[in-house]
Amino acid sequence: MELHWDVIGAPSSAGAHTPGVEKAPGALRKAGLIALISRGCDVDDLGDVPGFRWTPDPSYTRSQNASEVLRVATDLAQQVVASVRRQRIPLILGGDCTVTIGLVAGQARAGTPPALVYVDGGPDLYTPETRANGNLDAMGLAHMLALHGSVPAIAAAGPFVPLLTPDRVVTYGDSLWRDDHERGLVEELGITDISAEEVHADPTTAAARARALAEAAASAFVVHFDVDVLSFVEAPLADVPEPFGLTLAEAAITLSTLVSSPRFLGLTVTEINPDHLPDEEVLPRFTRMLAGALAG
Repeated sequence: MELHWDVIGAPSSAGAHTPGVEKAPGALRKAGLIALISRGCDVDDLGDVPGFRWTPDPSYTRSQNASEVLRVATDLAQQVVASVRRQRIPLILGGDCTVTIGLVAGQARAGTPPALVYVDGGPDLYTPETRANGNLDAMGLAHMLALHGSVPAIAAAGPFVPLLTPDRVVTYGDSLWRDDHERGLVEELGITDISAEEVHADPTTAAARARALAEAAASAFVVHFDVDVLSFVEAPLADVPEPFGLTLAEAAITLSTLVSSPRFLGLTVTEINPDHLPDEEVLPRFTRMLAGALAG
């Protein structure tokens, strides 16, 4: 199945801890991502939505830069709607994790409320009430689920609230060592979780299970991929490192399995901080993995 990709950059660190991830779309293009995917797929690069470089927001210390997070998500949602109408698959290059709100909202606005496979080092279920430092990229899924304490305007970024329900979410690749608050919420909400430990044991089976769950949950699904799901020793890309993450080979199996589904409708790649790269080969190595998984 040949995919027809629309690449959309979201150069925003509005939801992050500090600046850096807003540079990722440009860095991925410079590393050759578009040309590599084009070897196996039809690709249009639509450029970037207007971005934002993180700055402290003393007016809203527990929901830093919320207005910019919402603006970027809204701009992305409009682009996603346009791509869907052209029967294309959005590939959103973030930016921080909150850009996924734009992908999900756009698909819903286009008439196909999706399920979501959330491939991430953590499920991002904090809210301003439970995350004192106020970085909204740790709260993205919470806002799509409209959990208590969410910023109302961000929770309403789509055509309805909540944008997602727990039965349409699969969290994937987070380690069992994560903190008790988010672990408890995953269990309380009844979200299906496929842990990093399960992926390590059998990545092919784990990826196939995630795909089957997403296909059963809705008529279509999208994928969120945060590079902090990767082992920081092998792939030191992330804005916030996670030591027990997936290998690049496990990530490749995961992504190729998910995007090959006839019900797959879009992908975000988030939280690459080019300022963290220890050498010039790290990002090209990741880019080759990503392109190979997406080109089939």
